[in-house]
Amino acid sequence: MATPSSQTGSQPGRKPVQTASNALKSAKSPGSSVKSTKLAKPAAKTPAKSPASRSAKPGSDALRVGIILDELDRLYPDAHCELSYRSPFELLIAVILSAQCTDDRVNLITPTLFERFPTPKALAESSQEEVEQIIFSTGFYRNKAKNIRAAAKKLCEKFGGQVPQTMPDLLSLPGVARKTANVVLGTAFGIPSGVVVDTHIGRLSQRLGMTREEDPEKIERDLQAQWPQARWIMSAHRLIWHGRRVCFARKPSCATCTLRPVCPSEEAKALP
Repeated sequence: MATPSSQTGSQPGRKPVQTASNALKSAKSPGSSVKSTKLAKPAAKTPAKSPASRSAKPGSDALRVGIILDELDRLYPDAHCELSYRSPFELLIAVILSAQCTDDRVNLITPTLFERFPTPKALAESSQEEVEQIIFSTGFYRNKAKNIRAAAKKLCEKFGGQVPQTMPDLLSLPGVARKTANVVLGTAFGIPSGVVVDTHIGRLSQRLGMTREEDPEKIERDLQAQWPQARWIMSAHRLIWHGRRVCFARKPSCATCTLRPVCPSEEAKALP
């Protein structure tokens, strides 16, 4: 995939790419054809120390959020969940294992796990000790082993061995919270039940001025209010990719980020 910095140029004889920067200029210019140019009053500025507290009020800048989502579409057209899976069951287990662990690490151990326990029934009947040994490197292995075995057992006892397709049913499974349920519903079934909020989305939504909240469920409500529901699934994937490739936690690559013109973070504003 092309990197963000390689996608900003234009080629001879072709129409220049509509980047976040020129989209914002176009929206501000007289006679602009952009429909969403009417902005609500920005939030009053108050002294703050964190990106979250510097952000605009949720929903107050629909045009800017739209430009951000459009630019993410352009940058990452092939974005997807980076956990390896072949079925909703495998995705469910992989997401539970990914807590406090990288997707790469989970992808290293799941082939062994699913070869040994390929179905919910097999995993439900497994021994705690054997599962712990397989998933040891993902961290918190005792609790994770307990949860995935219990989740598999409940799938067999209550859902006929199938992963349910509703939020309440998924939340009834051990080890499953809203983030896991949203990933499974959106990625495995294409159901936009909500917005996935992981560490990347939490960090970037604050830096990009989409929320002032710290709690994942409150962040999710803010994003749901600002993102069209049809974009909940893919925009989350693309924001995660941007967090992994450009907007890093400790040292974001603001100088090469094409979202910089619409980013209110101090790191972006500090650049010349």
